[in-house]
Amino acid sequence: MPKAPPPGTRLKRPVQPMPAFVKEALARAGLAARYRERPPYQRNDYLMWINQAKLSSTKQKRLDQMLAELRSGDAYMGMAWRARRKP
Repeated sequence: MPKAPPPGTRLKRPVQPMPAFVKEALARAGLAARYRERPPYQRNDYLMWINQAKLSSTKQKRLDQMLAELRSGDAYMGMAWRARRKP
């Protein structure tokens, strides 16, 4: 069940729970650290996108896309994306 965004965050949408199959897939693919490096809004959007799928095949397709984008590091939900460099 989604939770309200924590006070002091810039998230506008409810915070999405991470399903066990997503957590397991991130660990298996060795992408958990890359997932955590993404901004909070991206992590939340990915989970909302996956959680909203009705069919398990659609959930898997979206999960596969998320993993591919994390692996490449240059995309976010089908759009070009580049991480900001920390000073």
